[in-house]
Amino acid sequence: MTHEFYMQRCIELAKKALGKTYPNPLVGAVIVYNDEIIGEGYHQKAGENHAEINAINSVEDQSLLPFSTIYVSLEPCAHFGKTPPCALKLKEIGFKKVVIGAMDSHDKVNGKGKKILEDAGIDVESGILEKECEDLNKRFFTYHRKKRPYIKLKWAESADGFLDKYFKPTQIGNTLTKQFVHLLRSEEHAILVGTNTALIDNPSLTTREVEGRNPVRVLIDFDLKVPVDFNIFNNEAETIIFNSIKEEQIENLNFIKIEKENFIQNLMTKLFDLQIQSVIIEGGRYTLQQFIDENIWDECIIIKNENLTLENGTSAPKFLQIPIRSEILRDNKLYFYKNI
Repeated sequence: MTHEFYMQRCIELAKKALGKTYPNPLVGAVIVYNDEIIGEGYHQKAGENHAEINAINSVEDQSLLPFSTIYVSLEPCAHFGKTPPCALKLKEIGFKKVVIGAMDSHDKVNGKGKKILEDAGIDVESGILEKECEDLNKRFFTYHRKKRPYIKLKWAESADGFLDKYFKPTQIGNTLTKQFVHLLRSEEHAILVGTNTALIDNPSLTTREVEGRNPVRVLIDFDLKVPVDFNIFNNEAETIIFNSIKEEQIENLNFIKIEKENFIQNLMTKLFDLQIQSVIIEGGRYTLQQFIDENIWDECIIIKNENLTLENGTSAPKFLQIPIRSEILRDNKLYFYKNI
């Protein structure tokens, strides 16, 4: 088997924890002895064992480890956090070879893990399926490199380009796209809406149609117009309320003051400071358009009901991009975009 084969398996393993490892990256590891996989593991949750340790612990005959190659999708960590550095554990075992997918751009790692291994005389090879391994952790890398969360825009519109009919909540997606949206929520660190969406739709912004974690809810409500008995304030998820009035922490609610001037940039800084790695924007037209106009977005998903004509209501955001692919879910068509 090739390095690429084993690294692809690392990626498959890592994806099992999508949405569960924040603020840590997704990482998979595979241990190979004589062209046979004898152990594998992935990082399942922040604070728990990293992928390398889980893979090591899965090997029945530990005496084979020094004669084996360990494949890991991301450079082994080199710092003490909630768990000891994986690079030191690999050094202690004395693996014959370590094969790395992508290097870790986090300040606390950034080549240090690889150096620990090389200084110990271990053969290290990196850059195997590097693009795929970086894409696996696009949220993690965007957060550390751009000092902001990974931004995913999402909305549903009718065939004639409206978000609702006569400015009232209107069902545009079907049951399949609803499940798809809830899957998206479970995968992202946070979900964001503005005042109008909260007032008109009274959303819970939780994951209900599929099994998965609830994202951190982010509400933009400068004047605190949203009543405290609305769904977004329930105790089902942590909620951050950006406003111009008060700073206060009440149980799962975190009120944070923010300036209106240069709002989007200020918001990105605040979310970065809160260690929010990714946000799906489910706001109304105004909120979505702000991100589009500032060109602060990484992915966009538009759900279009091509059999539904609304004629009047809130217009969909002005978005002049070309989709990279599309997908059909019954009478809905999903268009996927990337900000390259």
